[in-house]
Amino acid sequence: MKANPRRRTDALSFSRKLPRKVLTAASLTALVLVAACVPAAKPPVQAPRPAPTPAAPPAPPPPPADWRDSPATPGDWRITSPGIASFADGIFGIRCNRASSTISLFRSGTSAGPVSLSITTSDTTRAVAAHPVSGGVQVDLPARDRLLDSMAFSRGRFAVQAQGMQPLYIPSWTEISRVIEDCR
Repeated sequence: MKANPRRRTDALSFSRKLPRKVLTAASLTALVLVAACVPAAKPPVQAPRPAPTPAAPPAPPPPPADWRDSPATPGDWRITSPGIASFADGIFGIRCNRASSTISLFRSGTSAGPVSLSITTSDTTRAVAAHPVSGGVQVDLPARDRLLDSMAFSRGRFAVQAQGMQPLYIPSWTEISRVIEDCR
């Protein structure tokens, strides 16, 4: 004998009596009614894409704190004729003037008038007044000027800077000494 012979009449027992098709249709209808209450999502409005901007060129590296850390100017020294030496196909030159016992230093470039030409070696820095000549500027120094010796014996290289022109970092090779000695 069962402890409680009565049948249950709650919702669980009621749903067991309904056919499955009725339950499924009722469930779908309820879902449709609930979905109809939710507003449809609007697609996001996309802003027009801006035109691509060209990439900016990289900034040049900052100049070294010491001129000796700057990259050397590319080129080689050549003796073009007795008493004349040229660096980097004439960008800088040294020439002996035996008649006047002077040595001319030439820097290629353009100048409307006299400019200050600064020469820096491992132990000396001096600014000299250079006058314009065809194709650049030139300074004439006495053949026994100590600046010439300083250029010839500078440790590795020397710097030449002229107003309005790119600085040069020139190797101190034997061609410089040869021209100076030819003039003394």
